[in-house]
Amino acid sequence: MHVLINILHEIWLVTVEMAPYLLFGFLMAGILSALISRDYVRRHLGGGGLLGAFKAALVGVPMPICSCGVIPLAASLRKHGASRGATASFLASTPQTGIDSLMVTYALLGWVFAVFRALVAFLSGIICGLAVEAVPTPDNGEKEEADAAPAAGGQPVVLRMLKYGFLTLPSNISRAMIFGIVLSGIISGLIPDDFFADRLGNSPVAMLVMLVIGIPIYVCSSASVPIALAFIKAGLSPGAALVFLITGPATNAATLTTLWQIIGRKQLMVFLITLAVCALAAGFVMNLFSPILGLEEQIGHTHEHFTVLHYVWAALLLAVLLKGAWPERNT
Repeated sequence: MHVLINILHEIWLVTVEMAPYLLFGFLMAGILSALISRDYVRRHLGGGGLLGAFKAALVGVPMPICSCGVIPLAASLRKHGASRGATASFLASTPQTGIDSLMVTYALLGWVFAVFRALVAFLSGIICGLAVEAVPTPDNGEKEEADAAPAAGGQPVVLRMLKYGFLTLPSNISRAMIFGIVLSGIISGLIPDDFFADRLGNSPVAMLVMLVIGIPIYVCSSASVPIALAFIKAGLSPGAALVFLITGPATNAATLTTLWQIIGRKQLMVFLITLAVCALAAGFVMNLFSPILGLEEQIGHTHEHFTVLHYVWAALLLAVLLKGAWPERNT
């Protein structure tokens, strides 16, 4: 019984701490959905080389799209003329972050970690794009004319923003988000603090373990944050947690098979190897500069003296997540 109470306590702490930031992230995601439409993305990512990879990563970092949701958009980009490099850059950078996941990262891991995560997503996207672009491949005339953009409908812009931010987006990530929060509570409740410190800690083996765990599984960028926090509390280094935050959202077994068709077999292998190297390098750099930046002092310092407003945010977040996890069925 004590263990169960401890698990529920950890779940509650994470939920209350992240609630206002995730809600704000949902709001910003809704605003971005109106400012940066999918048709806009298709029109502006047709170039190759460094510029194409740069633009794709720049657009991809703030967009709140998970690794499964990014696949059809990437396929559309490729179909409408985007180079393999730009497509790969978009595929690498977009699932790693989003305005919602960055707000959760700030809430649970601190602003240094959030900024570092966004920067890594941006740079790894560019590097992956350039690496894929460097693989010589004959162009078989895959470029096609863009379809006509669908009509936006008669809904006011503000209503469309709110609908996307608090209904559409949560319906895509709520189940993964709930799973991530519960899993983080289980890890924190069952595994003592600093359990991995003497076993893995700051060793390169810890980052390799997170790499092996992160590549095949699916976890969205927001849901991965409380899991990463639980790993850090259990004694893993921030760099090892960052490796998980990069590879977990950006890759999984299901999407890798689809990428094979979008960018090609050789390009997929280059993409995967490049992303893994970027993740390990980012983890190493984070561990190297963690003492200088005071990173560990910012991580996981949740407080238990919440105000009434905190409980209001938590209640609103739970309502949004539960609504998204069980959407209405069309009859």
